Amino acid sequence: MTRNYLLDLNVLIALVDSGHQHFQTAQDWFISSGKDHVGLCPLTEAGFLRITTNPAYRPAPRTIEEAIAILQVLKGHPRFGYWEIKESWVDLTARFAVRIRGHQQVTDAYLLGLAIKENGVLVTFDKGIQYMAGAEFNKNVLLLQ
Repeated sequence: MTRNYLLDLNVLIALVDSGHQHFQTAQDWFISSGKDHVGLCPLTEAGFLRITTNPAYRPAPRTIEEAIAILQVLKGHPRFGYWEIKESWVDLTARFAVRIRGHQQVTDAYLLGLAIKENGVLVTFDKGIQYMAGAEFNKNVLLLQ
């Protein structure tokens, strides 16, 4: 059975940046996930552009053109797909909103809600997302360690 994975921003960056502390973990997971589908969405795309082109990110940040080119390469990969977001944040997070613990989880909650809606799995390094998902949606989170 093929699974559908949605990458959170940190996993996306780690997957393509050999200097990232979790690069090897992300690479190992991607390779081991075989033929499963991997998704990006507008939030992860925008976050990738925002972070990797920021001069504070690393000594030689990417240009916007370089970052866009990386996203284009990923989108051209046969295992990658694009997940549209049509629902509001409130609608996508309603089933677990009581477990959202603050402003730093707003984007993570939206991604988790999208993964749940699409019967997919949010891939993350963030242990807090497991708590947010709770037992009901634990199957929709994959914590890489």
